[in-house]
Amino acid sequence: MSETANLSLPFLQAAQAQKHVTVNEALVKLDALVQLCLQSVSLAEPPSVAADGQAWGVAPVASAEWAGQDGRIAISDNGGWVFATPQAGWRAWVADAATEMRHDGARWLPVSAGGAVSTGGATFKLDLLEFDHQVLPGIAQPTAIAIPSHAVIFGVTARVISEITGTLSSWRLGTEGAEDRFGSGLGLGLNSYVQGVLGQPMTDYSPTPLVLTAEDGEFAGGAVRFAIHFAVLGLPAEV
Repeated sequence: MSETANLSLPFLQAAQAQKHVTVNEALVKLDALVQLCLQSVSLAEPPSVAADGQAWGVAPVASAEWAGQDGRIAISDNGGWVFATPQAGWRAWVADAATEMRHDGARWLPVSAGGAVSTGGATFKLDLLEFDHQVLPGIAQPTAIAIPSHAVIFGVTARVISEITGTLSSWRLGTEGAEDRFGSGLGLGLNSYVQGVLGQPMTDYSPTPLVLTAEDGEFAGGAVRFAIHFAVLGLPAEV
């Protein structure tokens, strides 16, 4: 047996010359595979720039220095590459997708937190999007962050994190054409909140900003922290 069973780290052999080479290769693999973070799983050839220790999941039909390494993990080291074979059940954070993925023995699939992943790669994922909005002067204003396209929306919650000022007595929260969808008569003071639960889920087929509308006056300033609560339906993986 020349390597370990799980991470394929090379063993030192009796009377082996240059033992440091074998030890260093094992340390490089161990350093990359523990708390695994992959830069991407969609590249089939090496990136033009790679820092030591960065790792990629090699996509099919790999070329250049990754030729013949389809499906393996490529770890940048000292201007070259060290490769490891992922096993079923391994998990990794995939940076360019900003999501956690799990290896099923053949490919990387998204991990659905609070949902499910099918054997064919389809996903059901509960998620939320939180962001802060600086209130601008005026009567009505959209948020810079939008409700995601094709998401199934259950509601929007919010908290006033800096007192809302102006001539208004209260405010409404909704979307264009439905200004009070998530609430009306909302408070202005610090820690005032919104519990905008929908009676039935809704879906927009393009990104849709939230809209804040002043009641009986205008906004002058303040800040609100929003959280959009939704589910995402993912397609089965390509074949």
